[in-house]
Formats: sequence, structure tokens, C-alpha cells
Amino acid sequence: MALKKKEIEKFKIKLEELREQLTRTLQGSTAEIKAPDETTGYSQHQADQGTDDFDRTISLEVTGREYEILRYIERALEKIEENTYGTCDITGKEIPVARLEAVPYATMTVEAQEQLEKGLL
Repeated sequence: MALKKKEIEKFKIKLEELREQLTRTLQGSTAEIKAPDETTGYSQHQADQGTDDFDRTISLEVTGREYEILRYIERALEKIEENTYGTCDITGKEIPVARLEAVPYATMTVEAQEQLEKGLL
């Protein structure tokens, strides 16, 4: 069953809110990662430096994942403009509403996503 215009509008609002929230988070994270570490110096213990490096690596990985989600959000918004929101990019099948409610930026069915992640597509 195709999505109704009212449902699509609800998802669009949700996606725009997610995009705004994620953009703000990314701006803060990027600034934090780029900021020089003022506590770095000769007096700092090597273990502390290792912990700081580890924390920075984790922040970079999280930020990378957030950028990936932001790309999915942008694609979902494109699909709304193209009138293809709710249709799988790979198979052309409808994405269940329950999946869209859980992951509004989903552009594939669960099956297609699994195939992609396994490298089969």
C-alpha cells in the first residue's frame, strides 16, 4: 500500500528535524575534533596522551557514522521530492511503514540492505 500524502509530509518533517539536529551535532563535533588540545605538553603523562588519542579516534568514527546518516537523510528527502519515498532503491518494492517509522531515512527494504551489507549487491 503506497504512502498517503499526509504520511509522507509527516516523514518529511521528521527527516528535516533529524537533519537539523544532526547538522548541529556535527558542527560541534567537528569543531571539537579540530580544536587544538590545550593540555598537550611535556608534562602530560603518556597514558593520558594515549587516552586522548583514543577518545579523538572514537569521536572521528562517530562523526563519520553521523555523516553517513546525514547522507541517508538527504537521499530520503530527495526521494520525497521525486515521489519515490517508501520505495526501495534496489528492488523497487515498497518499504514497510513500520521500517520507515523506525528508520525514516531508510531507502531500502531490510532484505536489500542485508544483501548490500553482505556484499551481494
